[in-house]
Amino acid sequence: MRSRFSAFAVCDPVYLLASWHPSTRPATLDLDLDLQWRRLEIVAVTAGAEDDRTGTVDFVAHYWDTSARERGRLDEHSEFVREDGQWYYVGSVD
Repeated sequence: MRSRFSAFAVCDPVYLLASWHPSTRPATLDLDLDLQWRRLEIVAVTAGAEDDRTGTVDFVAHYWDTSARERGRLDEHSEFVREDGQWYYVGSVD
């Protein structure tokens, strides 16, 4: 999760797509360059240890919107799956 947040912060769509599970990965990713990702808060984690195949992360990502000149936040409950020793983002879980 932290590496994906960092990839958003530095606008690295290549890493984001590579860390996205193929079953849910979009063909392309257009990042909003007006958003400056500032801080990540991990709220809760379920599973996700070395022996687990799946895990979830509840987080709050704080950003600054340069065009609107205002702060914002993204709250998400994300699902991850581990395959061949690599964790992949599956998507947001409601």
